[in-house]
Amino acid sequence: MTDLQTFDLPEIITGSQSDIHLAHKMIQAWRTDGIFQVATNAIQARKTQNAFEASRRFFRMPLDFKSQCVSNLTYSGYIASGEEITAGESDYSEIFTICKDVPPDDMRVQAQWPCHGSVPWPDENYHQSMKAFMDELGIIGEKLLKLIALGLEIDVDTLTKLTKNGWHHMRVLRFPALSEKSTRGIGAHTDYGLLVIAAQDDVGGLYVRPPVEGEKRNRNWLFNESSAGMYENDEPWTFVKPVPRVLTVFPGDILQFLTNNYLLSTPHKVRLNTRERFALAYFHEPNFEACVRSLFDLSSDDYIHYGMHFTNMFMRCYPYRITTRCILDEDRLSVLELLKNEALGRMSRPKDKTPVFSYL
Repeated sequence: MTDLQTFDLPEIITGSQSDIHLAHKMIQAWRTDGIFQVATNAIQARKTQNAFEASRRFFRMPLDFKSQCVSNLTYSGYIASGEEITAGESDYSEIFTICKDVPPDDMRVQAQWPCHGSVPWPDENYHQSMKAFMDELGIIGEKLLKLIALGLEIDVDTLTKLTKNGWHHMRVLRFPALSEKSTRGIGAHTDYGLLVIAAQDDVGGLYVRPPVEGEKRNRNWLFNESSAGMYENDEPWTFVKPVPRVLTVFPGDILQFLTNNYLLSTPHKVRLNTRERFALAYFHEPNFEACVRSLFDLSSDDYIHYGMHFTNMFMRCYPYRITTRCILDEDRLSVLELLKNEALGRMSRPKDKTPVFSYL
C-alpha cells in the first residue's frame, strides 16, 4: 500500500504555467504509480454520496425486480453476479451499467445502431441521482483531458475534440462480502476506454499494477489480444486505500494507443473484503463514431473505431446477454461496419502529419 498523489483541479484550464506544471506532475504520477487522485469539493462529494445511497437502495431490491432492468438494445441495466466474465472466469460483482440514454425515436435507434437504446432505469430517483453524478464527472473529465494534453505537450483541445458528445458511461458495482461461495471480485484487466474516474466507499478492495520497467502491455483494443488475467498473481500490486472525498483516475487502453505506449493502460483487480463494497467507475469516452490514430507514431496506419471497439469489448464480456444475441441475430455489426468505413473515408493523414480524429 502506498499513498497516492492527490491533485486539486483548477476552475478553468487556460494553458497557464501553473496548468502546465500540474499537467506534468499528473503525467509523471501515471508513469510512476499508474493512478492518481483528484480532490472533490463539497458539491461533488454530496453528489457522490447521493449516487452511492441510491445504488445501495437499488441493489437491496429483490432479484426479480432488478432482473427486469435489462434491455435487448443497450448494455445499460442490471448485470447479475456471475454474468460478467473476465479471463474466462465469472466475477461475483453485481453491476448496474449506465450508457448514453438514447430514446426509441432517435435516428440511431431506428437505424439499429448497436448498443443504442434507453437506459432501463429502476425509478426516477435513481435516474436523477446518477445523472447528477455523471454530469459532474463529465466536467472533471474534460478538465483532466485538457491537462493531459498539456502534459503531453500537444494542443490543449486535442483530446476534448475527440470526446465531443462522448459515449460516456458508468458501471455501478456491488461486491459481496468474502465467503466460501464468493471469493473473486473482478479479475485482473485493463479498461477499454480513454479515461477512468472512479469513486469507492470506505471498505476497500481495489488493487492496481503500476508500470513495470521492461514489461510489455497487451494491445487490448485488438480482439485477439485481451489483457484479462494478465499479471493476476504477479507482483507488484498496489492496494488503493479508500480516502474520503477523492476520485481515483487512471488511463485506459485508448490513451495507451494514442500515446504509443507512453501512458500505459493500468491493470487493476478487485478482491472481496469482509464487508460488502460499492464502487462507481465512470468512463470518459470518445464519440461513438470517432475513429482515431496514434498521436505520436505517425508512420502507423493503425486505428481504433470507438463504436466498434466498445461493442467488441462488451460482446466479449457478456457473450450470453440478450443484447449480444440481438446484435448477432439482427446482424447489427453490419451497421457498425458501415459506420466504421464512413469514418475511415473521412480520415486521411494530412501533409503535416498532425493527429487525425474523424467523426460526424
